[in-house]
Amino acid sequence: KKRHVITTQTEHKCVLDSCRHLQQEGFEVTYLPVGSDGLIDLDRLRKEIRPDTGLISVMAVNNEIGVVQPVEEIGQICKEFNVPFHTDAAQALGKIKVDVEKWNVSLMSLSGHKIYGPKGVGALYMRRRPRIRVEPQMNGGGQERGIRSGTVPTPLVVGMGAACELAMKEMEYDEKRIKGLQERLLNGIREKIDGVVVNGSMDRRYVGNLNLSFAYVEGESLLMGLKEVAVSSGSACTSASLEPSYVLRALGVDEDMAHTSIRFGIGRFTTEEEIDRAVELTVKQVEKLREMSPLYEMVKEGIDIKQIQWAQH
Repeated sequence: KKRHVITTQTEHKCVLDSCRHLQQEGFEVTYLPVGSDGLIDLDRLRKEIRPDTGLISVMAVNNEIGVVQPVEEIGQICKEFNVPFHTDAAQALGKIKVDVEKWNVSLMSLSGHKIYGPKGVGALYMRRRPRIRVEPQMNGGGQERGIRSGTVPTPLVVGMGAACELAMKEMEYDEKRIKGLQERLLNGIREKIDGVVVNGSMDRRYVGNLNLSFAYVEGESLLMGLKEVAVSSGSACTSASLEPSYVLRALGVDEDMAHTSIRFGIGRFTTEEEIDRAVELTVKQVEKLREMSPLYEMVKEGIDIKQIQWAQH
């Protein structure tokens, strides 16, 4: 009956694609903008809620820029207006404290491979009271209480459970360690080169995700030069397109800066030596590309690039 959905412009592609699908079926979707720090405006969220709003979906931790949305406050607003709240917590699980009661989530989607568990298994948390009813994902044998037919892959499920258990034990230790590595990476790069911008809020972010833009450098060329470092320009799901990341565009990052962004992921098994090597290679590559860049030369000479009128020959 309720045919209005609210989500954000920076959601994971899988949520945005599901919303586009709903739009084709006649639903209305509101895509909330985010500030330059990547966070949504809670007052704006309140204003967008209508009597026919049936679902609000906001991700907990962004996969490209690592910002942590104010999930608890969003949950409160949803409770107040009695709208079911779904959060994509694939990037939050095992990295920040996840509390379904505190966040007041009705539905939460999780993924096994994000917490060093097996690939090909995920979970959907569904609130019992007030009960949330969902359509079955596929019809058939009626497994999992009729929600998802098909035999449950026990080894994968056990693997995901074990990974969660480990993540819970290691979370505090991991966070301290990864925070140190993140600072080492950022400071190491900033000491040697200028024009480095961190995308997304510095205060509200998961420490293992660092998305940097390097002025006057083309992101793809930088990637090509960083063969030894497993970095990406944007998320894995959108890496096939050469478009600058839609997440960065939603932050209002200039087109040229969005093209120069690289996402560094720091995890449980990252070592200090790897961080130092990444710094060394990144700095070397950025310097090399800037030497070849006529724009960087102009900037060093004090010319404001934005004022230039480019003519076509």
